Amino acid sequence: MCQLPKFDYDPNLIVGFESSDDAAVYRIDDETVLIQTVDLFPPMVDDPYRFGQIAAANALSDVYAMGGNPKLAMNILCYPEDMSPEIVKEILRGGYEKVMEAGAVVAGGHSLKDHEPKYGLCVTGFAKPGEILTNSNAKAGDLLILTKPLGTGILNTAAKAKLVSKETEKAVEVSMAMLNKKACEIMKRYPVNSCTDVTGFGLLGHAYEMGAGSGVTIQLDAAAMPLLPEARDMARMGIIPAGAYSNRAFLEGKLKIEPGVPLDLLDIMFDPQTSGGLLIAVPEEHAAKLLADLQCEIPAAAIVGRIVPPENYIIHIE
Repeated sequence: MCQLPKFDYDPNLIVGFESSDDAAVYRIDDETVLIQTVDLFPPMVDDPYRFGQIAAANALSDVYAMGGNPKLAMNILCYPEDMSPEIVKEILRGGYEKVMEAGAVVAGGHSLKDHEPKYGLCVTGFAKPGEILTNSNAKAGDLLILTKPLGTGILNTAAKAKLVSKETEKAVEVSMAMLNKKACEIMKRYPVNSCTDVTGFGLLGHAYEMGAGSGVTIQLDAAAMPLLPEARDMARMGIIPAGAYSNRAFLEGKLKIEPGVPLDLLDIMFDPQTSGGLLIAVPEEHAAKLLADLQCEIPAAAIVGRIVPPENYIIHIE
């Protein structure tokens, strides 16, 4: 979310520092662009295999958000000296299998010793120039579709304190480990204007980047948000991760929030997501059909807002 200095770029660099997009995009020739991204983080679940899956899905998501197909991945692994080799193997196995599911390959990587385990991927994908989607091209009249339910940050925090059911823990893990591959494939059948994935900045942070980059206002319907089980219960109890407060602080004074919006829903919209869904801006005349197609594969997908001409605030929550 920080403003980076401007540099003289190679003219083939289509997407770089100048925007807050999910990945860099470089033109290879008139038929092919390369998409490059990197991501890693510490464990958010206890099971090392599931951690590997989730971290890989999160890293791959940036390529899907740009409308591309991941093809090559490199492991990035930090591990304590006393970590069992079996745990390391399970983390890497989880990542490897998720990359294979994406139709890409793992071709090595880099590891180093650290006091806290961390895992992620550097991912290379490809697309045709006309397929590239950015988070800065939303148009007034578009509707916004979110493809995964919210609440992973809150529920992972609650799970550490044993406050949620095993069924909810499982639902959260399944959601985080799910690739955005199907959502990407489906949205590419439609004239989508803009897309981003919802991760650490929360729904509101990533929506703000889309609105600011596109020069529009984003109206969000708090009541329409798809939610993971027990997310509202935990938010009402005040089980809010530190990242949500950081997201709220960054957006202070940049949002218009109607008085009737419940605080727990606001907290969930600020909640940092791990491997969240795609946020898709599509012309209203195509939104219902795109949503129906998405829901055949991803039942939680929902229309959560609309794009309107610029107002005094970039985000308006109703």
